[in-house]
Amino acid sequence: MSLNGPLFEIRSGEYAATIASSGATLVGLRHAGRRITASFDARAAVGEGWEGRALAPWPNRIPEGRYSFAGVDYEVPINDHAHQAALHGLAGHQAWGLVEAAEDRVALALDLPGSLGYPFDVSLSASYSLSRDGLSVSLAATNLGVAPAPVALGSHPYLTWDDAPLDECSVQAPGVTALLVDERLAPIRLVDVAEADLDFRTPTPFAGRRVDTAFQAPDGAWAIELRHAAGGVVLRSEAPWLQLFSADPLGRRALAAEPMTHGPNAFNGPDADVALAAGASRTLRYTIAVL
Repeated sequence: MSLNGPLFEIRSGEYAATIASSGATLVGLRHAGRRITASFDARAAVGEGWEGRALAPWPNRIPEGRYSFAGVDYEVPINDHAHQAALHGLAGHQAWGLVEAAEDRVALALDLPGSLGYPFDVSLSASYSLSRDGLSVSLAATNLGVAPAPVALGSHPYLTWDDAPLDECSVQAPGVTALLVDERLAPIRLVDVAEADLDFRTPTPFAGRRVDTAFQAPDGAWAIELRHAAGGVVLRSEAPWLQLFSADPLGRRALAAEPMTHGPNAFNGPDADVALAAGASRTLRYTIAVL
């Protein structure tokens, strides 16, 4: 056991990963012994920046922890007190149960406990699978209730090349519009990435760059690439949103690259955007590999 519950080691070829049952967390991914995602000591710590955790039933922030759905007002606990927001959902530190474990894959599940702030019957599942081509991740939610539920999904891996400083790396990311935020990181409006000086659509040296921004992704498949002189790592997805975070409080040795089914504060947008019908499922998928 550990502070993050049972830990699972999976391997394929030169890839190896550690998954924790708490939060269905990708504790670390390695290739040929090198770290390609940020990791932490899962036996003795919970991480300082949501490293690798599953984000559900919402990613990012709900300002003041308040939202409305189907004409009813709800309030969920604030856990980001600096910004007075409810951050990254309710599942990231829950004990997920083991569904399957094999040498190259592990699957976990969680019946998300209902609460006054989120009284919906939602089941979550996460799978991590390694091959010689890298890591494939799937995070899914199913509405087991009899009425629609608000559901959004995200994941919080940090890309790194063996803990090399971000200032020695370049970044390429597909965001076409960037979400401007206020001093509490609450959304204001979307703008073109060039207007916001956040255009990473071509390889961009990251020295001195700081970012903690959500982007709308282009339709279809896209990739976030982190390159260092010694090598590189790529996250691929088709999710409609992504967040980049330069991890300045954590030492700037990894870039959070967070695929999301919805943007920040989506629960306070139109109900239809986040509503998951009774019996329906919603899935987020992505892969991570060396370049």
